[in-house]
Amino acid sequence: MAFRDEKIETMPREDLERLQMDLLKRQVRRMYDSSEFFRGRMDAAGVRPEDVVDRESFRRVPFMRKTDLRDNYPDKLFVRPREEIVRMHVSSGTTGRPTVVGYTANDLDEWSESIARGMASFGMTSADTLQNYHGYGLFTGGLGVHQAAEKIGAAVIPAGTGNTARQVMLIEDLRPTVCAGTPSYLFHIADAFEGMGKSMRGTAVEKAIAGGEPWSESMRRKIEGRTGIKAYNCYGASEMYGPLFLECSEQRGVHVWADVCYMEILDESGEPCAEGESGEMVVTMLNKEAFPLIRYRIGDVSSLVWERCACGRTHPRLMRITGRTDDMLVVRGINVFPSQIESVIGEMPFLSPFYHITLSNEGYMDEMTVEVEIDEASLTEDTVKLASMARAVESRMKDVLNLKADVRLALPGTLGRFEGKAKHVTDNRSYD
Repeated sequence: MAFRDEKIETMPREDLERLQMDLLKRQVRRMYDSSEFFRGRMDAAGVRPEDVVDRESFRRVPFMRKTDLRDNYPDKLFVRPREEIVRMHVSSGTTGRPTVVGYTANDLDEWSESIARGMASFGMTSADTLQNYHGYGLFTGGLGVHQAAEKIGAAVIPAGTGNTARQVMLIEDLRPTVCAGTPSYLFHIADAFEGMGKSMRGTAVEKAIAGGEPWSESMRRKIEGRTGIKAYNCYGASEMYGPLFLECSEQRGVHVWADVCYMEILDESGEPCAEGESGEMVVTMLNKEAFPLIRYRIGDVSSLVWERCACGRTHPRLMRITGRTDDMLVVRGINVFPSQIESVIGEMPFLSPFYHITLSNEGYMDEMTVEVEIDEASLTEDTVKLASMARAVESRMKDVLNLKADVRLALPGTLGRFEGKAKHVTDNRSYD
């Protein structure tokens, strides 16, 4: 197994934790001295940088939230002068003011190095060619993955999003060995191949970096079974830099580099969860210069394990994201995550991974309709069989969600495809 930095990547846990604590103390002091916003928050909480001596005392440091980023739009949270800022990315702003993230030259270097370490961990080398169908521009995915691939010496095809027929042509003609983009768009490219009477199995693509949206182990199995491509999960967010951490060859969780990020998993009361226990993720970036994050409530729900990976790496591994604290749906008083619905769909061999949830409340009673797409191979005109399929999905969803959903089967190719993050929910409920 190749390592980018074997000494760091296999460092004993106790040494990594000491290193993390040293970096935490340094970053708290740096933020307190350079950020008027952060200094005001700490002073209001009665915490001084010298009070932070261990992990328990660090939990006295106030949280940062998404609203802080939007309230300080566009660049009031930058802590480096403009002449040191070499790039800015901007979030979509679909749920409020956009988030502007600034980068120094050191920030860009750490960002690309973190992804490059992940690429090396699943066997990507300078002999590979990467076709990148993440979006380029204000979105962080395209440039982040691109620069990391170049850092390890791989050739990059900057395909960007869209024009699926061209994506197919490039895969056939330029013979990339690795693809990168959202898992739903990878599935869409596989659809395009099959629509032309071809298969991705006949291409040179062996690996895929899949991120930008939640996806399940069952979807991975479907992608790998259909295409023959090994798909590796990716985690990150624009506030953190962008896509940042990857799975290794073992595919048993995303390696979170402990010298780059300190990640807490907290329960509903804000207390640390036991190792392996699911909770809210809180992120502190340890070296970020232009736009630091300290105890940032990122909104994702997952768990973290420190057990040494079979690949030899000792850094903590982030398990699958099981939902978000801010996209949770409340239906008839029951908490529902779209990822739960995706997991049910993934269990059904006759379904494609495409789905859409519509919420309504006619007569003040919440109703949830889930449209799911039949897999091409399972398409039939037998109405009895179709009704049996729908009942099987409804039954399993009721078991998982403790809630009845109206399941409607859709023909292959009729539900929305998205080149970026998939949009799975339409909420038509009115409370007037």
